[in-house]
Amino acid sequence: MNFENIDYLQFGTARQRKADSVLVNNNVFSKLKRFDPILAGTIPINIDIENSDLDIICYFLDKQEFQETIVDNFGTEKNFIIRERLISGTLSIVANCFIEEFEIEIFGQNIPTKQQFAYRHLVVEHNLLMKHGDKLRQQIIELKRQGYKTEPAFALALGLTGDPYIELLKFESQ
Repeated sequence: MNFENIDYLQFGTARQRKADSVLVNNNVFSKLKRFDPILAGTIPINIDIENSDLDIICYFLDKQEFQETIVDNFGTEKNFIIRERLISGTLSIVANCFIEEFEIEIFGQNIPTKQQFAYRHLVVEHNLLMKHGDKLRQQIIELKRQGYKTEPAFALALGLTGDPYIELLKFESQ
């Protein structure tokens, strides 16, 4: 599956098609193009629940340029907020806003997008869903409805112990 281009959303579930429409009609990826954006999270792999957001990961070289681009392009959107966070010791810029009915989270690090945890987890989770089928998909969705985050839900469903974010990455080589 090529997650680097969101065209696949056009042929997905009703929610994936709506996400594609919102992203395309609002030029979200065009506005972020120079930061190698990739849609990560639950919607691309069809394990989203009613309030799932659109997680867009980005790669920046210049933190200030990235922040200014985000503010200039999304600062007037509903409930816009931007902040810096240290995540696993890495400076991260996180912005949230609402565009139409979707909450959008734009997440940037000075790490190429395909090396970021969010992308790596997306690929592993997609592969696990392809291997284990709809039964696993339904288990994950139910656990998410119970309040579990995605990676802990996978860990619980697969019987993994330890840090779910690290344990899932052990499936990368499979």
